[in-house]
Amino acid sequence: MPVTLVLGSQWGDEGKGKLVDILASSAQMVARAAGGNNAGHTIVVNDVTYDFHILPSGLINPSCQVNLIGTGCVVHIPSFFKELAALEQKGLEGVRDRILISDRAHVCFDLHSVVDGIAEDSRKNIEGGKGVIGTTRKGIGPAYSDKVARKGVPFWMLVNEQQRWIQRLRDLDAGYRKSYPDAPALQAYSVEDEINKLQGLRAELQRYVVDQTPLLAQAVGTKSSTASTIGTNGTLAQQTPNILIEGANALLLDIDHGTYPYVTSSNTGLGGVFTGLAGLSPQSLSAPGSNVVGVVKAYTTRVGSGPFPTELDEAISPVDADYGERLQRIGREFGVTTGRKRRCGWFDLVLVRYSAAVNCYTQLNLTKLDVLDDFDEIRVATGYKVDGNLLPSFPADLDALEGGKIEMVYKTFKGWKTQTTGIKTFAELPVQAREYIEYIEREVNIPIKWIGTGPKRSDMIVR
Repeated sequence: MPVTLVLGSQWGDEGKGKLVDILASSAQMVARAAGGNNAGHTIVVNDVTYDFHILPSGLINPSCQVNLIGTGCVVHIPSFFKELAALEQKGLEGVRDRILISDRAHVCFDLHSVVDGIAEDSRKNIEGGKGVIGTTRKGIGPAYSDKVARKGVPFWMLVNEQQRWIQRLRDLDAGYRKSYPDAPALQAYSVEDEINKLQGLRAELQRYVVDQTPLLAQAVGTKSSTASTIGTNGTLAQQTPNILIEGANALLLDIDHGTYPYVTSSNTGLGGVFTGLAGLSPQSLSAPGSNVVGVVKAYTTRVGSGPFPTELDEAISPVDADYGERLQRIGREFGVTTGRKRRCGWFDLVLVRYSAAVNCYTQLNLTKLDVLDDFDEIRVATGYKVDGNLLPSFPADLDALEGGKIEMVYKTFKGWKTQTTGIKTFAELPVQAREYIEYIEREVNIPIKWIGTGPKRSDMIVR
């Protein structure tokens, strides 16, 4: 019973969705472990573009029986239904029969989105604007904050209780109004309107909410599992299915291991998989065929605030700023969730080595190689120096990363100046492209199994 984890290895937007889509064709279950509708995956199939946010990307494959939103997630219910409807409008069938939500996942309210925007705007006055996190304003941070403060609403409470969740939401509203008494956005928000809206959705929600732990325990074949978890609507026809775990965001946005505080509010790495998907045994990764796949872009991008050592902008040089603009334009680097421009820079080996040390990747998927097709030269950051001394790893110290203390060490490659989109085998790639890929593979010491050369499902070289 193989289990495959697909995790973001940089600052997100690496192209995880396409690999998940490819792997889901042989999976019976795809699960999300953490995050909310602040995530974004784009998949192009038969010239149709699908955008996924809170929903697992396995829904695009009819053969994928179960798509699970795990306990570690926070779910904005109107967005959940809106996303399902959008998939149906694009011709996907049976999506409502193949989606489940853990009864222990938490609700992300409209109220949380309102507060997220208020908090982000208030940070503009901190340290001359340096306090701005660059959140998606989807309410993810406040939802997780209320969960940790034991004030949140898990799904079991919403679908089974009539009064407790209502009182909790009213209490949250009252508390936020005390914290932000003059915020116009809160004045425009009505807690009673949100209660009425959710009351109208509770009956429909009940069909999707399940006890996650026995379902996953059954799927991985642990002794404590029971056959009663196998049935209709999101249960498994096979005793030992292929399971695919879809990571959201990326390691450098992890609340513990990322560039704190410029991070998301959940554990986006390997550790978050096992807390967010209880019932999935860590021992299952030792099953033949199991892998932890790190998805890395052939260059580096970041949305929002925070340090970015290889960023290409005017502060470095006009030439480098031009490289950054070209990466942004050719790579169509806009956030799927926010539409914001992504900051662009060269591939960062220091960052990816650190990511690999935390997440224990066994394979890599290098994406968007084709974006580099027309560059005369391409650089890779091989080290960071402070006061002439090479740092041993990616530092936690943001002052070092952002304060101009770090001297970047680069290796320069000659560009291949040839189109790679449409190439089907590694041997057919231009020699310079192969050298670039093999160098990254050697330095990270993890095999690169997949190489993305375009936006379509078919634009993937498998080695």
